[in-house]
Amino acid sequence: MTRKNNFSAYAGIIILLFILKTSISAGQQTPTFSEYNYNPFIINSAYAGLSPSAEMSISNSGHFNQFEGSPKTFSLSGHTALNRGKMGVGAGIIRDEIGVTTSTNFFGAYSYKIFFDLENNRPYWQHYYPGVLSFGITAGLQQYQDNLLELGITNDPNFSENINASIPTLGFSFLFNHASFYVGFSTPNILGESLASDDNLNLATPYYGYIGYRFFSNRYQEVMIKPNLLIKHEGGAPLQADINLAISFKNKFEIGTGYRTKSSLNFLAGIYLFKNARFIYNYNATNNNSPLGNTHGFVLNYKFGDGYRID
Repeated sequence: MTRKNNFSAYAGIIILLFILKTSISAGQQTPTFSEYNYNPFIINSAYAGLSPSAEMSISNSGHFNQFEGSPKTFSLSGHTALNRGKMGVGAGIIRDEIGVTTSTNFFGAYSYKIFFDLENNRPYWQHYYPGVLSFGITAGLQQYQDNLLELGITNDPNFSENINASIPTLGFSFLFNHASFYVGFSTPNILGESLASDDNLNLATPYYGYIGYRFFSNRYQEVMIKPNLLIKHEGGAPLQADINLAISFKNKFEIGTGYRTKSSLNFLAGIYLFKNARFIYNYNATNNNSPLGNTHGFVLNYKFGDGYRID
């Protein structure tokens, strides 16, 4: 075995042990700061159709990491409103890689909305329906692979064979959105591994709760400040919280920062291209106790119709 292969194997083992210690399951990692704030649909199906126009999103995180085997995430999704905004449909694919574990999720989503007459503090460039209570459901399939033999660990039955399983998923969510704030709850798979094709799996079910607020820094409604909080609960793992703050100038450009408990500091910068496209770059600086390394990522959104900015 070459020195490079030795390093890769050792790095893989260290990362795997870190994952086991913190009870993180592949395919169930909390999306990065930029992903769930700039594409909430990937963790909450009730967001489908929240804006009048269809939206497509692509995101990539961790593919320029300094450590081989550290987390990498790719997602592609889209959603749109139906029946004058009362319903929404969408679909997506999320692929996670960490160490020797790969998880690929395919899902479809449906949402139903109840509208309220809450015409409050609505800026002319706001691009979603205020005053909405939305309920969502997702159904899909997760392909889970654990290439344990690549680690070269012998005399341990837990690492004696690879795991390759198909897991049907079913998730629920709700979202209340107002012009000034929003609150939501979701779980991507209440079934867990109960219908998995491999009995050796033991995957915990994550639950997400998040809340955010929007307010303007002046009476001209040019600068919007957006603090928000996401909390993740997963059996066997410590409660995780993401505390974030973003500042947007009339949906033309945006900056933000955030903190993930016991994990990382997060930074982002974004620009709205023309009126239909938005590009967000994010950087996650991990703390000294993490072997996973710092990560770079991006989110690219495209909204049809009037887009993100109405001039």
